[in-house]
Amino acid sequence: MKQLIFSLILMAGFQFTQAAVNTDTSAVSPEADSAGSAKNKRTNVTLTWGKNERTSSDTIRTKSKAPGVSFGLTLSRFDLGFSKLVDNGSFTLSDQNSFLDYHGWKTSTVGFDVVQFGYRFNSSFKIYLSGGFDWTHIRLRRDITIRQDAPVLQYDESDIDFDKNRFSSTYIRLPLSFEWRSKDNDRGKKFRIIAGPDFGFLLNGKVKQKSDENGKQKFNDNYHFTKFRYGGFARLGYGSTGIFAKYYLNDMFENSPAQEGLQNMSFGVTFGF
Repeated sequence: MKQLIFSLILMAGFQFTQAAVNTDTSAVSPEADSAGSAKNKRTNVTLTWGKNERTSSDTIRTKSKAPGVSFGLTLSRFDLGFSKLVDNGSFTLSDQNSFLDYHGWKTSTVGFDVVQFGYRFNSSFKIYLSGGFDWTHIRLRRDITIRQDAPVLQYDESDIDFDKNRFSSTYIRLPLSFEWRSKDNDRGKKFRIIAGPDFGFLLNGKVKQKSDENGKQKFNDNYHFTKFRYGGFARLGYGSTGIFAKYYLNDMFENSPAQEGLQNMSFGVTFGF
């Protein structure tokens, strides 16, 4: 997982989202025209990464984006940050949720988009629906093991002193983004404001433990994580980096009455707009 995250950070920092071929037609002098009367066409290949266009020539051309629909694969909006549990509006866990007490600086979120479909209205505003993956890793403080296939979210106390005890969920994320961006400044960079609803479908839950007694162990189950989650997000960006915040409106767990009102939020940095 660490190697995957490192590789994705590098790829997102130097994001290569699409390759397009732009054809400019210009007349050449008769002397340069072997046929003496026909006109030749000059083709410039434009490579796009990080939303900044650079042509095969030495000149950077700033173009106004025309309205239109776009669709394609991408590797963008790589989120890396922290997750917080919100227990009925409080960051302090209630007694029934105290077994989920966690290390704040080690409880993280990771996510990125891999596909995008959208419509651009003009150079400043567009909307798009993207799809990707999102992980939440809760580093538990207590030496417990969350039970698999339990009727509600339950756990067992352990005599083992775990070096790592991580409780995770993996979702397919589907954010609907409304994006405004400024014109290029004198450095050729833009400011961006993006916000919208965020939806997710559960792929799986996981417990990963590390101890001297048992080494590394992994256990997979849905662990009553909610199968469909919804909330909102916001991003502020400059150039290819920025910050983000997300808040999910429904509960983290379902069919487990003791965890009613326990929600999740996250915040951090974003690479590769």
